[in-house]
Amino acid sequence: MNEAFFDKKEYKPLDRVDGRLKVTGAARYSAEYPMPNMAYAVLVGSRIAKGTIKSIDSKAAERAPGVLAVISHLNAIKVPGYQSKGEHPSEPPTNGQPLRVFFDNKIYSNDQPVVAVVATSLEKAQYGASLVKIQYNKEQHQTNLEANAGNAVLPAAAKKNPKSPTADYDRGQKDAFDSAPVKIEAEYVLPTEVHNPMELQAITAHWEADDRLMVYDKVQGTKMAQKNFAKEWNIPEQNVKVISTFVGGAFGNGLHNWPHETAAIIAAKQVKRPVKLVLTREQMFTMVGYRPRTWQKIQMGATKDGKLVAINHQSIGQTSSYEEFTESTLQQTRMMYASPSISTRYRILPLDVATPIWMRGPGEATGAFGLESAMDEMAHAIGMDPVDFRLANYTESDPDKNVPWSTKYMRECYEEGKKRIGWENRKLKPGEVRDGEWLVGYGMGTGTFGANRNSATVHAELDKEGNLVMHCAITDIGPGTGTAMVQIASNTTGLPTEKITFHLGSSEFPNAGLQGGSSTVNSVGPAVQAACNALKGQLITMAAGKGNAAFTSAKPDDLMFDKAEIQLGGKSLKTTIADLFKQNNIEKIETTNESKPDENRNKYSMYAFSMHFAKVHVHPFTGQVRVMKIVCCADAGTIVSPKTAASQMIGGATGGIGMALTEDAVMDHRFGRYVTKDLADYHMPVHADVPDIDVYFVDKPDLLADPVGSKGLGEIAIIGVAPAIANAVFNATGKRIRELPITPDKLI
Repeated sequence: MNEAFFDKKEYKPLDRVDGRLKVTGAARYSAEYPMPNMAYAVLVGSRIAKGTIKSIDSKAAERAPGVLAVISHLNAIKVPGYQSKGEHPSEPPTNGQPLRVFFDNKIYSNDQPVVAVVATSLEKAQYGASLVKIQYNKEQHQTNLEANAGNAVLPAAAKKNPKSPTADYDRGQKDAFDSAPVKIEAEYVLPTEVHNPMELQAITAHWEADDRLMVYDKVQGTKMAQKNFAKEWNIPEQNVKVISTFVGGAFGNGLHNWPHETAAIIAAKQVKRPVKLVLTREQMFTMVGYRPRTWQKIQMGATKDGKLVAINHQSIGQTSSYEEFTESTLQQTRMMYASPSISTRYRILPLDVATPIWMRGPGEATGAFGLESAMDEMAHAIGMDPVDFRLANYTESDPDKNVPWSTKYMRECYEEGKKRIGWENRKLKPGEVRDGEWLVGYGMGTGTFGANRNSATVHAELDKEGNLVMHCAITDIGPGTGTAMVQIASNTTGLPTEKITFHLGSSEFPNAGLQGGSSTVNSVGPAVQAACNALKGQLITMAAGKGNAAFTSAKPDDLMFDKAEIQLGGKSLKTTIADLFKQNNIEKIETTNESKPDENRNKYSMYAFSMHFAKVHVHPFTGQVRVMKIVCCADAGTIVSPKTAASQMIGGATGGIGMALTEDAVMDHRFGRYVTKDLADYHMPVHADVPDIDVYFVDKPDLLADPVGSKGLGEIAIIGVAPAIANAVFNATGKRIRELPITPDKLI
């Protein structure tokens, strides 16, 4: 990582503020809250992919020691929010409504939860679940995307709104590709990928009264979960409390409320005691979403000197038969390069599978594999360096929205990345560089993601000892949100980080959106900044009220702290916070401040950008691929917490290695069932697969995007990594692999 960060006084490396709690085991996750009279639920999943339940024999399970209830569609409490007005009970769930667990006897996908066994211990619930016997009426299922691609449809939102990100899009001359001097046409396939965070999905549900629900849940948005559960059970939002203080990794699977959560809440209501439900690793493959298998086709045309003429990009992604799932697979194609003609077509294919969900880098990581591979293919067809080809088609403003970028410093990323990876050693002709018996290749890929910002509110209190305590409902799924907010508060006030505490992860705290879409620092950070400035404003008013002339015309930006001593305009006043509080006879001051997007978002196009460079070794006889080095360059605005930001980039690059080389959820379409259902069969990169990852940040603020100047980097950390590796493999071998993962059998 570029050490220049650590020479800056305001950006000294800060250890994670919750690090000690996590490494000592003191941090509590959703399955670790003890409650009196706890019961335990285990789910039984369907063994068919489509059909109906013929019968359920639960007698043996009900008689088993410790079993409190066996719950299915035959006896489950009906969830009020399930039944839409005027909807026939036999109809499948409406668009946008998740699977209604225990609603009827219909089966929509393999391992759909159909029975919950509740007992006084986990082991007794597991044993009881093993005794349940279910018979089915099996129907013909369809789970193969390629075999059914002709049934793909335009998403409902795109049908209603032509400006939807998934609507058909055309810019420039529609047939420009046909007359382009140089043309390529290729198809790319990204397999199903599964999240597999360390922490299994878990919930502890407790009805404190008939209309008061408390849950400890693994979610990426406590307010979203609160709203969804309140709607589901037809109770006031304030009667639902959601706690998610610590999350053991989440890459999108916490952005949706899933059937197992409702199952636990139903169970708690029926047995009238708290119920804990933890999914198994196998159920993590089938019950909480995944990156959907996606097919793409790209037609790209260019002039012989490297100017793009046209890009036509099609994509089909799978979804469930009962709920539409869409993602921004084609967004990068619309705005990344200066092509006068762009055409995109996005379709989804309903299959007899569970609903997918956004996974790190959402659709942009999927689309970037196609687009950035095609850019590399075109550069090779022209005989041009891939970086030079991208620079020849660099956009100075957003060609999609036709407005200026708020900021864009990608040229710096290109140059720095080339230098750090040793790009001068790359040859245009594949297979020209060797290291002993290994073929050596260099590749690169570009990533981009919207610099999103949502409304957020922070409550802050400052006491006479100079302790600053803040509260916000935002969650932390692993990137170090609390650390970043403490750093922002320290930068804004001058208070030492050890005097600042940031509480998060409760729906009872002030409002914040989801942790997802690289929007947390951009949204909550400005609210922290606003709250700190409001507190400083109160101190200025207090001091001025006591006749201190120095404060009469002071502004919040003028006031800072050196520990507890107050400074104004950089000069010490020899006055402490305690002195000022004593003069005003108070113990503390507090404020609640909201920060929300402004009109700049209508005037500028706001994106974070990344550039990933990869060096690989490929063995010509075995097809083994070794990633030797990755360089990640990010244009993500202000880097608030460089230590955690670097960790984000390293984690994203590691995920990109998995996407490129190992991850593939293989389904046996005869049964509509995954063959890879655990971490032994589903291969994720391990330490031996991950090389030196060099991280570089441009670190130039984007103050048009938000007052902190940050643009988010959790998503761009992975977007572009997989094509960088695939392009490097081509440069090493001359073999273009268009279906991930790149495994030895595809190279030999």
